[in-house]
Amino acid sequence: MTQNREKFETRKLPMMPIRDVVIFPHMMTPFVVGRESSVRALEEALAADKKIFLATQHDASVDEPKANEIFQVGTVVNIVQSLKLPDGNIKVLVEGIERGKILQVTDGEGYFQATIRTVKYSTELTPAIESGMQRATGLFEQYVKLCQSLNYETMIAAVRMEDPAKLTDTIAANLQLSIEEKQELLEIFDPAERLNRIADVLDIEIEKLNMDRTIQSRVKRQMERAQKEYYLNEKIKAIQKELGRGEKSEWDELKKKVDAAGMPKEVHEKALQELKKLEAMPPMSAESTVSRNYLDWLLAVPWKKRSKEIRNIDRAEKVLNEDHYGLEKIKERILEFLAVRQLVKNPKGSILCFVGPPGVGKTSLGMSIARATGRKFVRMSLGGVRDEAEIRGHRRTYIGALPGQIIQMMRKAGTKNPVFMLDEVDKMSMDFRGDPSAALLEVLDPEQNYMFIDHYLDVEYDLSQVFFIATANVIHTIPAALQDRMEVLRLHGYTELEKMEIAKQFLVKKQRKQAGLTEKNLSFADDAIQHIIRCYTREAGVRNLEREIGNICRKVARKVVKHGAAYTVVISPENAGEFLGVIKFRELPAHEKSEVGLVTGLAWTEVGGSILSTEATIVDGKGKLMLTGKLGDVMQESAQAAMSYLRSRAARLGIARDFYRSVDIHIHVPEGAIPKDGPSAGITMATALASALTKIPVRRDLAMTGEITLRGKVLPIGGLKEKLLAAHRAGIFEVILPKDNEKDLPEVPENLRNAMKLHFAENMDQVLAIALERPLPQFQVAEETAQPIAPVTLPPAAGPTARQ
Repeated sequence: MTQNREKFETRKLPMMPIRDVVIFPHMMTPFVVGRESSVRALEEALAADKKIFLATQHDASVDEPKANEIFQVGTVVNIVQSLKLPDGNIKVLVEGIERGKILQVTDGEGYFQATIRTVKYSTELTPAIESGMQRATGLFEQYVKLCQSLNYETMIAAVRMEDPAKLTDTIAANLQLSIEEKQELLEIFDPAERLNRIADVLDIEIEKLNMDRTIQSRVKRQMERAQKEYYLNEKIKAIQKELGRGEKSEWDELKKKVDAAGMPKEVHEKALQELKKLEAMPPMSAESTVSRNYLDWLLAVPWKKRSKEIRNIDRAEKVLNEDHYGLEKIKERILEFLAVRQLVKNPKGSILCFVGPPGVGKTSLGMSIARATGRKFVRMSLGGVRDEAEIRGHRRTYIGALPGQIIQMMRKAGTKNPVFMLDEVDKMSMDFRGDPSAALLEVLDPEQNYMFIDHYLDVEYDLSQVFFIATANVIHTIPAALQDRMEVLRLHGYTELEKMEIAKQFLVKKQRKQAGLTEKNLSFADDAIQHIIRCYTREAGVRNLEREIGNICRKVARKVVKHGAAYTVVISPENAGEFLGVIKFRELPAHEKSEVGLVTGLAWTEVGGSILSTEATIVDGKGKLMLTGKLGDVMQESAQAAMSYLRSRAARLGIARDFYRSVDIHIHVPEGAIPKDGPSAGITMATALASALTKIPVRRDLAMTGEITLRGKVLPIGGLKEKLLAAHRAGIFEVILPKDNEKDLPEVPENLRNAMKLHFAENMDQVLAIALERPLPQFQVAEETAQPIAPVTLPPAAGPTARQ
């Protein structure tokens, strides 16, 4: 039987609320005081008998708790030590004396004062109390052995005492319990009752520690010693298993995403299978990371989401006209595409290929198409790509494997029907890693791309609703099989008039805005833009023109900053040089005068057309044909064909049959550092040779282009529009073309056709009749006896054996 003698006492002390700690009697505890009210209470206690009442507040996050936010039972403590810190806070060391219960709290002088009642128990050591103390001490020893954070010797020494009240408070202070659990022990005033409660708490805590040790041993068997992170994750997993919880929340979330992704049946089944495998893997294993990345990619790719397509043809036409000037054929094709979309419910995706020189707007046209149709736009540059895996991706067996650029761009688009631009498709190459152009065959085939398989995803993905647009500068470097899968639309170079309109409607406004100028600060006269086009740019597109306009805008911006916002200037041909410097390109008009052996030809380049002067001269020699000017094989063969034609037509031209025996013929094409090739200079070189041999000048105001055969036929050429534009830029308005190119005239702008006089020739006789300043002499004698007077002066005979 327990016999307790109680002694009550009421007293009034300064009170300090404390956070995150419960202080028990007989314990030494340090803490820092920082709140103003707490500092005042502490100072009041120090000024008196160094006694203060400490009670824990309910919520530690409350800075200024009220009386009803503080536990009613606390501890009367003695302030052993206090030290004021540099930051104004006070560090104190207190020793608990006895429990106290709040009867009344007042807050009159900036701090709490509490009227408390303390109870002093005098407990007799009955057999029951002694048994309880032994039980509590034994359980605490077990607890200390299991708990790694407590020192065994120190703790065992601390609990060797005869007072049950002091024993229970010492054990309670050293248990790793929550604030609420410790407060519950503090509120038990009766030592005997507290002794029983401590024993029950120790039983529960020992069971927890034993469970933790069991979990630890189970986890250690599954982990490597050095894998600290792995150990912690496994420990969490084991704890969840003991509590009857699984990692279901994450897997359920993933399964919901898989179900909501709209995947086809086969893909959905594969995703669920992968999810099941992932669930069974250790979280930190390498296989788990690979599997999770794969699932993330499957979920990131758009399977059903699509942009709501705008099929309003009038709006699309307006958008295309806002963004680009000219390009009527391209715009017409886009509007046809939209018209078909209105009539057909599920049409296949279109695959177009824009071919044209740099700067004509191929890439920006793709962005305009996306805007006109309301689709997302993604762009993939193929320039320099030489690995097939760039298109199809790597298999998951490789470290760091990723899907190919096709799937990555689809993920970026976020919809299954974007406008997908394959830029610079003509600049792909191949090596030992594969041929990317071969991988594109499946992507750009409407009959196959609905089941495109990326090596990484390894499932079929539908690309049939994607609007593919490829761009290229030249088409001959694109494999024939790839060309066959695309509808080729050619973007020719702009005429001078088109460039002027583009500059006025787009480039000037854009560059002026980028330079922070207004229309009042800077304006361009029409003849100034024409001057810039002619004297500072040589291109089929408008990229350099924009660069030169931007150069002017930057220089004007500097003047505006220097002279003020009122500064204004109008660019004219006269003052353009002040901003752009010396003229970069002199105009290349027709030759100053008609000369023998000098012909103006026309050539096509990747940046548009250009004029190509061809010179021929006759010197004494032994019949050698010399070709200079860095000519390619095809062009050299054209020169030889022209030479053979002239030899076969010597009588018709009025020159000796054996003229070639005693002379050397030299053909030179100026700008020798630039490689030149192609058959279209055939009639140009033949005309230059005929002029040099007959001594008849070639008209200086005429240009020509066409391939020649041994029989003098004139064959068609390509790049008609670009070549006519080059002639027009050079001030040549009369051109000889092959008869078979007459059908291509509709592709030439009407204003250009009206400005040019075009001759269509079927054979070299017609070409020479137009090109030479005076007609060739006519000979009516029989071929066997014809002895034409050769214009070429041969050396005099040396004797009877001289060769004629």
